[in-house]
Amino acid sequence: MRIIVHHATCQGHARCWAQAPDIFKLDDEGYILPGDINVAEGDELLASRGAQACPERALEIDRTAAALESVFIQSRV
Repeated sequence: MRIIVHHATCQGHARCWAQAPDIFKLDDEGYILPGDINVAEGDELLASRGAQACPERALEIDRTAAALESVFIQSRV
């Protein structure tokens, strides 16, 4: 699973971070850091809750095969 981050849409509510601080990293002003997030196996539920908590819809859940492959490859490095 991967979280696609729409950085320009983030308004700094930090609700994602409140749900899963180990998954969602914020800058000093409370905005999500740019770059998509590959979610480790076992963290999918927390990541989904964090993404769904965003009132601006700045976080998109990607469960496609390509996203799963990306996480798998990254875990082997």
